[in-house]
Amino acid sequence: MGDLDPGAIDHAFVLAAGRGERMRPLTDRVPKPLAVVAGRTLLDRALDHLAAAGVRRAVVNAHHLADVLAAHLAARAEPPHITLSREDALLDTGGGIARARHHFAGRDFFVVAGDALWEGPALTDLAGAWDPARMDILILLQPLRSMASGVGDYALLPDGRAVRSRSKTGTHMFTSLRINRAAIFAGAPARPFSYLALLDQAEVAGRLYGLEHRGTWHHISTMVDIAAAERAL
Repeated sequence: MGDLDPGAIDHAFVLAAGRGERMRPLTDRVPKPLAVVAGRTLLDRALDHLAAAGVRRAVVNAHHLADVLAAHLAARAEPPHITLSREDALLDTGGGIARARHHFAGRDFFVVAGDALWEGPALTDLAGAWDPARMDILILLQPLRSMASGVGDYALLPDGRAVRSRSKTGTHMFTSLRINRAAIFAGAPARPFSYLALLDQAEVAGRLYGLEHRGTWHHISTMVDIAAAERAL
């Protein structure tokens, strides 16, 4: 999709407000998305991916160590253009996006975790598969067969729809990368709630689809994971 394509996914929301408890004590002084892997922060890597996929504007939410995050983003010269959405109280993965929905002006947009680390054309693949006539949400799924460890969050049906495995015995892990219609946030309150509720609503409506990632996904929860990712990159 080109920049002038009215259907282009050129906006994004980046989740960066959480505390990153499992990476303490590092995250007592540095937000988890600012953890450095092979010389570059996780957040900058995610923003680089978004820019390469044609995203012009990104909203990044902040709560834990918000001033540290804001200073880092203010010093970033590369695209995309960034708007910081500060949360006085943590609004969770759904409430944070709902609070910032006015920035998207009804446009469909990417949602990316600011502490995600991946290799491959994930975002352009998602944009190429996106069909808002059939989909409310399209999630990127990593097949467990390609991972040393992971949780089976979802199964993929032959028609591409995704079904959540409540028992965590599905065939694919949800990577956190997705595209959603802005309309799913219509009427959503700017209070804490999990994005999982929106995923479940889309699934019940038959409008939750999954796309298998054809690249490498690096799980980042601990300092050990960072060391492993640095060896692999």
